[in-house]
Amino acid sequence: MNACLDVQHLTKSFGALLLFEDISFSISEGQRVGLVARNGMGKSTLLSILSGKEGCDSGDITFRRDLRVGFLEQAPHFDPEESVLDACFNHEGNEEKVLRAKQVLTQLKIRDLNQPMGQLSGGQQKRVALANVLLTDPDLLILDEPTNHLDLDMIEWLEGYLSRGNRTLLMVTHDRFFLDRVCNLIIELDDHTLYTYRGNYAYYLEKREHRLEVARAEIERATNLYRRELEWMRRQPQARGHKAKYREDAFYELEQRAKRRIEERQMRLKSTNVYIGSKIFECQYVSKAFGDKVMLKDFYYNFARFEKMGIVGNNGTGKSTFLKLLLGEVPVDSGRFDIGETVRFGYFSQEGLKFDEQQKVIDVVRDIADYIDLGRGRHFTATQFLQHFQFTPEQQYNYVYKLSGGERRKLYLCTVLMRNPNFLVLDEPTNDLDIQTLQILEEYLTDFPGCVIVVSHDRYFMDKVVDHLLVFKGDGVIDDFPGNYSQYREWCALRPREESTANNTERSEKRDYRNPSKRKMSYKEKMEFARLEKEIAALEEEQKHIEAALCGGTSSVDEITQMSRRLPLLKEELDEKSMRWLELSEIEG
Repeated sequence: MNACLDVQHLTKSFGALLLFEDISFSISEGQRVGLVARNGMGKSTLLSILSGKEGCDSGDITFRRDLRVGFLEQAPHFDPEESVLDACFNHEGNEEKVLRAKQVLTQLKIRDLNQPMGQLSGGQQKRVALANVLLTDPDLLILDEPTNHLDLDMIEWLEGYLSRGNRTLLMVTHDRFFLDRVCNLIIELDDHTLYTYRGNYAYYLEKREHRLEVARAEIERATNLYRRELEWMRRQPQARGHKAKYREDAFYELEQRAKRRIEERQMRLKSTNVYIGSKIFECQYVSKAFGDKVMLKDFYYNFARFEKMGIVGNNGTGKSTFLKLLLGEVPVDSGRFDIGETVRFGYFSQEGLKFDEQQKVIDVVRDIADYIDLGRGRHFTATQFLQHFQFTPEQQYNYVYKLSGGERRKLYLCTVLMRNPNFLVLDEPTNDLDIQTLQILEEYLTDFPGCVIVVSHDRYFMDKVVDHLLVFKGDGVIDDFPGNYSQYREWCALRPREESTANNTERSEKRDYRNPSKRKMSYKEKMEFARLEKEIAALEEEQKHIEAALCGGTSSVDEITQMSRRLPLLKEELDEKSMRWLELSEIEG
């Protein structure tokens, strides 16, 4: 295959911060390449270098002669006075080009082609920029986070568009479904080095784990040999003076290999110190409209304890508005939210948090708390918490102004979680976070002993975290689906197209939220219900054994002390599991 792009021995640093060193790769015609790395490792910088917007320290970049390159940056800039159509491309009045532009813009939900760019939101401007790149029909597409600000319909349309034909592209995205379905080659920036995986995202995960296992074994072997060589190096110079100099040189190479670090989290961040009462919130026939645009109409919902809800739907259907109504940031038109007294919200918004640029990362978190109490005598310091979310000790003492966009979002996330809330409300938490951070957040939310509401277009993330969905369809129509996003899509696909249309019409006309019906128990809840029955029986048996032993008079002082400490913890756990069992038992099986 013909090479569209060839990169050789590329190095880039900012002062003392080395992003990557001596990396080489090439992209051939028809290859669809996904670039993955942790936040701050240089993904966007590499794309900017390739697009000519930024220079490198050393190396060679060669494009095929006459290659047309289209570049989508994270934050595009437009003349605020020019129209949407003029911002797209120089159409020169060509009706065929204008028609094509209308088709692509319509797919991306941009319908007023005469609207000035200055009147569009940041998300709408990003979609116009994406349309512009696609319409120029380049030989090589370079896309930085193309799925940000797209709803699920747009993402699925873009998947199909990029997968058709023999397109060549290089992109950075956190959307793992998108990577899996579009890309046929993954390159990873890690530890200043580039690794290549000739397959999709699932293939990359498998081979990356194998690479890390080999690296761990190599480091262990180097560490053992290093200890032996270190003894030799510590001898008096005259004692080793007759030895060959090559052994000294080899020692310093060995020292570098032995001191390599593979960033790993040794434990999952499980907290047992989050308490939330049985009453969470009741959304009592809430209505909200902005002019003629209806967001909620007499909507009723009773949120259950430990519930993990996902909210999906097209842009502008009211998802973020619902969160702001719940949190009291936007007033309702009618109805009310009745919120339990024990509920402590932690809100991660799309807008983010404004930081003091001159503050150090560790001080931002310590201003909230010095540590987070995990319960049962365990706690995480601010330093440990940041390290768990992949801020190295060196990064923790960096100033905020030095952080990349993704690192700022990650720091904002840490400030929300560090307050130890019992109800997390997350509005598009996956935007600009790297895949490793998303995996950590997924683990955190899976183990989280409180309640969660997530608005997200990240299908992979939603499948991992939520147990049922509210599907916002617009005009105040909201469907409650007992399952995750993939199950919802499968359910939609099973219905004939005509039946789907008829059902949607009937639902919008006849659905009455004033008579809320019981929802069905999801598959995940059924599994949890069965597991709880076994766990409760085991805990009750242990409680009987301890109570009998305490009354028997045959136990030693140490045994009595241990059992006395265990009994209240056991009762607390039994009460919690029994409460959850009762809640599940009230749901239809």
